Amino acid sequence: MVSVPGRRPALLLELDLTAAPVEVEPDDLLAKLRSRHRPRLRAVLRTLHEAGADRHVRGLVVKVGGTPLPWATMQELRAGLRAFAASGKPTVAWAESLGEGGNGTADYVLASGCPEIWLQGSGEVGLMGVAAETTFLRGALDKLGIEPQLDKRYEYKNAADRIMRTDFTPEHREAVDRVVASTWDYAVEAVAAARRLDANTVRSIADRAPLSASAAKEAGLVDRLGYRDEVYSDLRARLGSDVELLFADQWTPPRKPSAVVRRSRGFVALVEGHGEIVTGRSRSGPRGRQLGSDTVTAALRAARRNEHAKAVLFRVDSPGGSAVASDTIWREVALTREAGKPVVVSMGALAGSGGYYIACPADEIVAQPATITGSIGVFGGKVVVADLLERLGLGTGAVAHGGSARMYSLRQRFTDDEQARLAAMLDRVYAEFVQKVADGRGMTYDAAHEVARGRIWSGADAVGNGLVDTLGGIRDAAAIARKRAGLRDDAPVRPALHIPPLARLGRPRSSDDPRALAAMTSAWGDLAGLAAALGLPGGGPLRMPSLVLG
Repeated sequence: MVSVPGRRPALLLELDLTAAPVEVEPDDLLAKLRSRHRPRLRAVLRTLHEAGADRHVRGLVVKVGGTPLPWATMQELRAGLRAFAASGKPTVAWAESLGEGGNGTADYVLASGCPEIWLQGSGEVGLMGVAAETTFLRGALDKLGIEPQLDKRYEYKNAADRIMRTDFTPEHREAVDRVVASTWDYAVEAVAAARRLDANTVRSIADRAPLSASAAKEAGLVDRLGYRDEVYSDLRARLGSDVELLFADQWTPPRKPSAVVRRSRGFVALVEGHGEIVTGRSRSGPRGRQLGSDTVTAALRAARRNEHAKAVLFRVDSPGGSAVASDTIWREVALTREAGKPVVVSMGALAGSGGYYIACPADEIVAQPATITGSIGVFGGKVVVADLLERLGLGTGAVAHGGSARMYSLRQRFTDDEQARLAAMLDRVYAEFVQKVADGRGMTYDAAHEVARGRIWSGADAVGNGLVDTLGGIRDAAAIARKRAGLRDDAPVRPALHIPPLARLGRPRSSDDPRALAAMTSAWGDLAGLAAALGLPGGGPLRMPSLVLG
């Protein structure tokens, strides 16, 4: 079909959700090349929420089933699918299989956001439930002659338990069990409502999953069986043979007549907070993206200085990290709010300990039901490799001046006095963390401590205990920011820190010059330490003297 020049064709939008869309553009070349054909999350969400109103768009077909999406990401996309379906236009999910040889629960819940589901006849539906597994390292470390000397605040702080123990503590199991139960409750309710089934029926189906394609159809989980060509032929028969295919993230809204375009310079400033929290600049690290305090604070200062930035939308998707870097970012968020600019946080899949620390001073916090929220806690210490070195026949010679010069050496254990000083530091950091949560969330210290103690929560439960205000995604958070700032409903969201490429070539005049932070570095981290090479979770304890909010 050939389009008529100057005339918008009738469109059938296509969306591939067999892998998570890209939210943050990679900053290294290889990652850019690998992701160049993947859709971008914000473009996808815009299409799903706005394209239903475009008279040229006649329908949407979505491929699902593949690499499991994070639950919170899936929930954000599912809300978009439901928004498009509300237009009344055909919205069809199709899959070759939903969990072949694995758990396809998240994929199926995503598919249920479409009113019509197709499945290839040889596929299956793995609506099996939600589970979490944890690997504990202590047994392996003992065999290697590595002794973890960690302390934590408090009993629910499970990041340290993964290194210190060989199995769940009661508190660790309790916290993880509640998060898993909350996520499964959401899945059951979502599927039951979408497929017009009783919740108990959905649970019964899960007990006998995975289901063959024919059994899934009989159970009411899918509507039709067929291959891709049959799905597309059916849609063309319904929508007209003149429809053209277009990837959903490439859709653009029709231009408004110039007479009705409203001009306004006010906008919402977007600040990105993705990855493990570290001091310095945001960069790529050995365990993925790192959220640098210098980069984020520069963006927040830029938003405060820009008179046209009327509010800040702070996107946080972080497992936590350095306590010091988290506190540095916290200060700039607080200053931005004190300057009279509303700050609204949108949490992604994870707002771990330090991730919640940098979010808590915001005016409003928005999260998905499955967003991992918290913990509000801290741990620190080191792993001692003295026995391992001895087994390998490696000796240690050391010269030190100053009573604490070797306190964080991996080659010797803490003395009783050093352990007491570590405990005092952890007490101080935890108390400051809880007080800041209490101040930011309008709680007493005791109330904040009760929901803290190092415990993780689902976003759904966090709304109930006061750590989160509203359930929703980044578009919901943007709408809240616009409303708080008195902006119109379609006011743009723009990066808080934007430097044109040519302007970056000039030398910064000071640390307040945005050009000083414009260039993102790529640092692959220090892999020299034996403990770091073991890939122990959290990272911070192996680079002491950091204290870790993770």
